[in-house]
Amino acid sequence: MISGLGHASGVEQSRQNIAYIHEMLGQLRLVAQLEGADMLCYLIEMACVEAGDLQAGRRSLSPTRRNNPERRP
Repeated sequence: MISGLGHASGVEQSRQNIAYIHEMLGQLRLVAQLEGADMLCYLIEMACVEAGDLQAGRRSLSPTRRNNPERRP
């Protein structure tokens, strides 16, 4: 689920990480919506769309991430 945990390959680990992020963003969006935080809700929705695009293969990971999968911020 989070990089470095489990025994998945690098590609599989990235797929799992993006799926986890997408799921968490969905939950955060619900909280923001309940709080009436419209701008925060919008920004989370945009991040959720991006995560969904990565999951579906409509977007690729950044060149830095593809070239150096072990690099962490």
